[in-house]
Amino acid sequence: MSGSGFQMFSVSTLWTVFVINFLALGLIWAYVMRSYPKFEAARFWTGSAFAAAFGAALAMLRFAVDSMLPLIAGGTVLIFAACLGAMGVQRFYGQPTSWRGTLLITGLSFAGLTFFVFGYDSIPIRILIYSLGQSLPFALTLKLLLSRQDGRTNPGARLAAVVAIIIIALYTLRAGASLLHLGGEVSFVRFTPLHSAMILLLLFLSMAWNFGLLLMAMDRLRNEVADLALLDDLTGVANRRHLLQRLTEECGRSERSGQPFALLVIDLDGFKAINDNFGHAAGDACLQHFTLMAQTRLRPGDMLARTGGDEFCILLPASTLREGAMIARRVLEVCRKDAEACVGADIPISVSIGVAQWTREMGSFPDRLIAAADHALYAAKKDGRNRHAVYDCAPPLVPAIEGEAMLQPVLRKQA
Repeated sequence: MSGSGFQMFSVSTLWTVFVINFLALGLIWAYVMRSYPKFEAARFWTGSAFAAAFGAALAMLRFAVDSMLPLIAGGTVLIFAACLGAMGVQRFYGQPTSWRGTLLITGLSFAGLTFFVFGYDSIPIRILIYSLGQSLPFALTLKLLLSRQDGRTNPGARLAAVVAIIIIALYTLRAGASLLHLGGEVSFVRFTPLHSAMILLLLFLSMAWNFGLLLMAMDRLRNEVADLALLDDLTGVANRRHLLQRLTEECGRSERSGQPFALLVIDLDGFKAINDNFGHAAGDACLQHFTLMAQTRLRPGDMLARTGGDEFCILLPASTLREGAMIARRVLEVCRKDAEACVGADIPISVSIGVAQWTREMGSFPDRLIAAADHALYAAKKDGRNRHAVYDCAPPLVPAIEGEAMLQPVLRKQA
């Protein structure tokens, strides 16, 4: 071997490294897929890595047989692997995947490679077709990788996008050099120093691409774990921790703007008796059923949270006490209608609700607002349950309507 340092690597050595690299990446993605079965993108990326290893292994059979078929098959499978990687990106961003596009790119590449081997033998055109087949899937992912999700760009996606752009540029350079006969003639069994350098760079970029995908996966999984820490396991709504976070945010926002917000504290009536008489499974089912009913009566932006046992809260941003009472009546109405429809072994659900509104005296302390809503809840229970009571610091300007009882500070209990 002469001069160039790149010629220290034989063609077979380069392809062997290619196979080993993608087998290792495939094992990593297989582990991710097995550990997180709901992470659908990992399935495509696992398939992409193993398909790339298989395609490179097929191409290496060209050294063992005097036929171009292994090279055509290997190149086609490598293009298919790139398409699988692009499909994984689509699934990562929740986009529908279509096998039609993948099969179209793969099929046309196979047809083109076959024709320019057996119909009209042209290495430059084969390199052009292969470069197009590899570049197109990467190009199709760029818009998604560079998009912003929830107001932020995923760092791993940014890395993958940069790598994809470099890969596309490199394949363009390789195809152009081959068409213009720059860097000497190239064949599968004999690479020029320029093409050897390009293969090594593509190998490095494939690892960087997968590293970007891994960073994307880690960021997504970390966010999912953070979300789970803020959700109630049984009902799927926000938990107490999440509620307190939101209440603190709303208190701070209201302190700055002066805009009020409301809080409902809800307790299922006689829940202990349900557990004692029907079992905890029935009690859990009642909690889940109430959650579904209550959510049908909330507005966009309202937040339902389970704060423990049979206790729930509803946070109503930018809402007055009157609007809070309206939501409380809606929740009571849906529970009453559901109870009236119960037959046989069905368990009717009734609730008591306390309603309170943030005031400047409460400041940035959410526990004061919770205490006010709790005070109203106790009044509703004391007055017979299956109703709501409103905590109002300001005395009414008109006499109380019939059916309302007054406590200090003003508590208005309503059926």
